[in-house]
Amino acid sequence: MCLIGLAIDQDRRFPLVIATNRDEFFKRPASRLAWWTPASGGPAVLAGRDMAGGGTWLGVTTLGRLAMVTNVREPSIKPDPEAPSRGRIVPEWLAGEEAPDRFWMRTALSGYNGFNLIAADFRLGQCFWASNRAPFPRRLERGLYGLSNALLETPWPKVTALKQAMAEALRTAGSVDALSLSLFAALASRDTVPDEQLPHTGVPLAWERTLAPAFIRSEDGSYGTRCSTLLITERVNRSLVTHVLERSFSPNGMALLRRATLKNWPPRYAPDPEVDDDGPTPQEPVQDTELDTSAALQPRKRTRVRSLLKPVRPPR
Repeated sequence: MCLIGLAIDQDRRFPLVIATNRDEFFKRPASRLAWWTPASGGPAVLAGRDMAGGGTWLGVTTLGRLAMVTNVREPSIKPDPEAPSRGRIVPEWLAGEEAPDRFWMRTALSGYNGFNLIAADFRLGQCFWASNRAPFPRRLERGLYGLSNALLETPWPKVTALKQAMAEALRTAGSVDALSLSLFAALASRDTVPDEQLPHTGVPLAWERTLAPAFIRSEDGSYGTRCSTLLITERVNRSLVTHVLERSFSPNGMALLRRATLKNWPPRYAPDPEVDDDGPTPQEPVQDTELDTSAALQPRKRTRVRSLLKPVRPPR
């Protein structure tokens, strides 16, 4: 994963929205969004799959865990070719029962090359960002966050642009499909960046220019955005319904869309007598589908607010 926008409790109707791009060499084999069980065991994961490293870039389980990972771009530090694949961190978090602090301590010492991790356990009402290039994890509260191949909230132009597009889409979208169309459009942006606004990460200037847009294609076509993934949680009456949509791309630009729906997800972190909660959804089929372009004309509806994250109690 190379670009992430994350909105937590920023909208009454859509309390959790994630928009991401995965950039990778096209020769690296991968499978599309589906349910699968990690080799190490544990609950089934809804995710795409890196067939070379055995992991993934973004995944969820029906039990309420979510994780996504990006690389850290640091050419000044020579990567270890023997290091484990960073994509393995995601299924390890999804399959585990460890508290975030214990998981982080073990993961940080496991020899990975530079990475960012966003990990949530909605049963606990907690979400964290961590990086093995930062001194300690950061607990995320309600807010709108952006992440690429630097530390959280580093204001690279494409990170700032995605956050702005998400804020506008949340303000205007009247349905899941309308929101999806706006977010996919933001992720598909090939807007260039003036050289003076480019980040300085140590790669050659020509490559910095190639990597600057949200949607990437190298000149030789060997590297670029392989898929765009959205996760949108909608309040429907007193329940939560989460839609996971993946638009995957071939080297010639052909796009295919898959969609999965999770009912009663994410799970509540504490019982609420005013909300009917039938528990986590069973595995439901992933479908090849299309978006309804007429959905953008539907009016918005206001619904009551309830945070997905457990408030932090101030120390006594």
